[in-house]
Amino acid sequence: MNNFLIFIALLIQVDIEEKIKNAPDRGYEIGVTIGTYLPFVVLVIIAYIMFYKFKNRQDLD
Repeated sequence: MNNFLIFIALLIQVDIEEKIKNAPDRGYEIGVTIGTYLPFVVLVIIAYIMFYKFKNRQDLD
């Protein structure tokens, strides 16, 4: 699983570098960076919220 995450991270990095290299201006570079990382940040936040809610469930006691 760890190797898979490293592989995905390398793929993402190459894609970002390629897009930034061909970017017409600085605003496009910022947009590409935000657009690339935002889905992962949202998924991590959702996973944390789910973990916290399931951890504190009262009906499992």
